[in-house]
Amino acid sequence: MTTGTSTGTPMGTTTSADGQSAARGGTNSAVATWHGGWLCSTRAGAFELTVDEPPEVGGTGQGPMPTDLLLASVASCYALALAWAARKNGVDLPDLTVTATGTYAGPRFGSLALTVHTSLAASVVTPLLEPAKRVCYVTNTLADQPDIAVRMADPIRTQ
Repeated sequence: MTTGTSTGTPMGTTTSADGQSAARGGTNSAVATWHGGWLCSTRAGAFELTVDEPPEVGGTGQGPMPTDLLLASVASCYALALAWAARKNGVDLPDLTVTATGTYAGPRFGSLALTVHTSLAASVVTPLLEPAKRVCYVTNTLADQPDIAVRMADPIRTQ
């Protein structure tokens, strides 16, 4: 089960230790702790998430898969970006959902598709799609692959 509490953090701020916003070069971290099998607990800001795999692949089904969280990040970030673009352009979005669909290609997604659902006419929403894409942190991160560094931390010393 995924749990968490709202901290009221405004959009655009990070949960970094130094408090800098991402726009000013701050950092943001999430920490995953493995509990055996395919089960992890993850702290992301002030939120605790449970991550697991479904039973049919050896997990216990206690939480979403990591790829589900990636899709959730893409969908939610783009939805927030689209809401921002709508507000900026004086458009009232009475309802909005964004579906992110990943198509597997081996051990990765080969493609991601976002589908926007709203009762507003396409002629009203379509001009907002590109401005939203420009300010969506997650889709921008995926579109311009970041370098991924993996390193060992210093060993934990017990006394």
